[in-house]
Amino acid sequence: MDWSKKVVLVTGGTGSFGKKLVRILLDEYNPAKIIVFSRDELKQHEMRVAGYNAPNLRYFIGDVRDLDRLRRAFEGVNIVIHAAALKQVPACEYNPMEAIKTNILGSSNVIDAALDTGVERVVALSTDKAVNPVNLYGATKLAAEKLFVQSNAYAGGRTTRFACVRYGNVVGSRGSVVPVFLRQRESGTVTVTDERMSRFWISLEQGVRFVIRCAEQMHGGEVFVPKIPSMTILDLAKTIAPEASVNVIGIRPGEKLHEVLISEDEARTTVELEDMFVVQPAEALWFGRDWENQGKLIEGDFRYASNTNTEWLDVNQIQEIITPIEAAYKQGKL
Repeated sequence: MDWSKKVVLVTGGTGSFGKKLVRILLDEYNPAKIIVFSRDELKQHEMRVAGYNAPNLRYFIGDVRDLDRLRRAFEGVNIVIHAAALKQVPACEYNPMEAIKTNILGSSNVIDAALDTGVERVVALSTDKAVNPVNLYGATKLAAEKLFVQSNAYAGGRTTRFACVRYGNVVGSRGSVVPVFLRQRESGTVTVTDERMSRFWISLEQGVRFVIRCAEQMHGGEVFVPKIPSMTILDLAKTIAPEASVNVIGIRPGEKLHEVLISEDEARTTVELEDMFVVQPAEALWFGRDWENQGKLIEGDFRYASNTNTEWLDVNQIQEIITPIEAAYKQGKL
């Protein structure tokens, strides 16, 4: 794909992912235009001041809950990366309707606006919490995934295609546990909910580059899952604060002991490639089912879970990941 001829819009463009995506696109791909779509004028101003101010960069104030505003923003857009979401688990539990309005109805609006304005490709960001969800955030992201996958059936003769990218925790992103442990380290005690807890981890840059790659390769209807390592929360805490004591406070409501990126039921239509899995649409009504020609179909009982993962981060690898985040924390950027 020739990105220099494409107009790219990022919903939630002032968030951690959006900013990193904009930086990489500006530095390496030079699209014809990049549009940052978000609802917070202060964050847009802070992005400009921080150096996000290229001639081909535009800022568009709007909310994904507003379909008319999305239609206006999507005019002339080729590629939409949908990153806008309410993602804090406790906040979603306490404000359930707000989570539904943004994560589900907002996703529906993105789909309608893309179909109405002829956007070519839409990639929606999802999460491991959408697999067998136990909290409202995960449930809303599961519903959003279903919307994006099934909406390919509405494309008809249009060129619009929808796909999802699903991955685990982003190290150092807004809401990450890493800054929490860095703050707690100063008190001499860090808190973990359960010593056995494991999570999938991916860096912000890895996540952004994977989304760019999927936008280039998608056919429509897929859920792309990168092969990423696991680590235990206890190893993370001990790496960040080796001298601190660990206080186990018990697992919280809506929290899993381990996360799953591909369930046993999804595995039946999943293709394994060298560095990722592609969950093909369950119904072969339209497109997105030819990935098996590029990889191998999963056979037998398969479940891609953080506790049974074959790739784990050791303490040295965790430290490499933590070092730049710690530097940003000391500079007051987290």
